[in-house]
Amino acid sequence: MSDPDAPGTPVLFVHGLWLHATSWGPWVERFRAEGYAPANPGWPGFPESVEDARAHPEAIAGVGVAEVSEHYAGIIRGLAEPPVLIGHSFGGLVVQKLLGQGLAAAAVAIDAAAIRGVLVLPPSTLRTAFPALRNPFTVRGTVPLDEEQFRWRFGNAVSEEESAGMYERWYIPAPGRPLWQGAFAAVNPRSPLAVDVGNADRGPLLLTAGGEDRVIPPAITRSTHKRYRRSPAVTDIHEFPGKGHSLALDRGWEEVADHVLGWLRSHGH
Repeated sequence: MSDPDAPGTPVLFVHGLWLHATSWGPWVERFRAEGYAPANPGWPGFPESVEDARAHPEAIAGVGVAEVSEHYAGIIRGLAEPPVLIGHSFGGLVVQKLLGQGLAAAAVAIDAAAIRGVLVLPPSTLRTAFPALRNPFTVRGTVPLDEEQFRWRFGNAVSEEESAGMYERWYIPAPGRPLWQGAFAAVNPRSPLAVDVGNADRGPLLLTAGGEDRVIPPAITRSTHKRYRRSPAVTDIHEFPGKGHSLALDRGWEEVADHVLGWLRSHGH
């Protein structure tokens, strides 16, 4: 994790399921070079290295969306100014929650998990969650992925070799609880996946979609975008054709980062 109190606009990167916080490393370096003060803290209780996270999955077990959101809210409250938040997958959902609470200057949700109220549920998304939902013990446990399962979810738009490299470098088991919370969000009025989509005073939000994403297909991102239609606050959407769920960490990540940086500058950040 870098120093969020360094000179420049603070930026916090929030990872999602099955990826370690170090997967944001290239983005941290890029944003620092662009004059920001970036940091990539992990979810609460997550070990600091990929190796430790794989060796001690019990440290990850049971963590849910509410705990993750509160963890990052605590980090934000310790900063001198509201940060820019950038999150991927479930991290993209978390940054939307925090933006809606007025804790961020702006947010970018990269292929974000569906917030409460998004009822689009493509078959590929169901398949993504199946390893957790078929076993009730994963509510308080973890969900591993083998290399083939990781490729189907993350690396389908890149070569088998590149997908294997990402798996080796950044994959960690994921807590099952967020997946269960997502499965029951529509019937739980107190779901932690609820986001204040009507907040008119929040900062700008960018939603992105990967055209070949199986975990969060573009239909989910489009439906999420529609949830914000009643708010006058800026809510933009951009689709990256041909990209899968690994778009923030595979060889094409710089194209995504370039778009995010350009969007932030266009909104004064």
